[in-house]
Amino acid sequence: MPAKLFWKLYWKLSGWKVNGRWPPDVRKAVIIVGPHTSSWDVVTGMAARSVIPIPHAHYLGKKELFKGPFGWFFRATGGVPVDRDSKNRLVDQVVEEFNIRENFILALSPEGTRKRVDRLKTGFWHIAKQANVPIVMAGLDFSKKELILSEPFFTCDDQEADIKKILHFFSPIRGRYPELGMGHLG
Repeated sequence: MPAKLFWKLYWKLSGWKVNGRWPPDVRKAVIIVGPHTSSWDVVTGMAARSVIPIPHAHYLGKKELFKGPFGWFFRATGGVPVDRDSKNRLVDQVVEEFNIRENFILALSPEGTRKRVDRLKTGFWHIAKQANVPIVMAGLDFSKKELILSEPFFTCDDQEADIKKILHFFSPIRGRYPELGMGHLG
């Protein structure tokens, strides 16, 4: 069974729906997906990518994953290898991916982990700013089985204002484990 058909079937059988739409003219963007509280977020996100559809969607993975016997799998599912040991260069590596590709949609978690956080990571913001691409927020609300898409927006010069906007969007959204979500940050 082709992967897209599998994901569409999974989406339908699991009862998820989409609130919003992917802007068809956006060929490059950073999608921040949250709240990231469970491994099921990845499964639901993979299904959403096929259902919406979001063309040219990718995610980052440490370069070592792409060298082993399953490297083909990570590439086939949209993985992009990065050198995570050079933290200062990570943003530069990803911005370069945006610069060399005509179509590149990158999905990231603004928390950077499935654990409860006291603040969001900001690498996604720096990537979007330096690559001059919009951010689209995608909220996975497990209480409603609803993926909520925001309109795309470009970063402003005030990172704190953008983070407040992002927290306002994500705070009411309940992840699979709501206690690990972003509600306490907003």
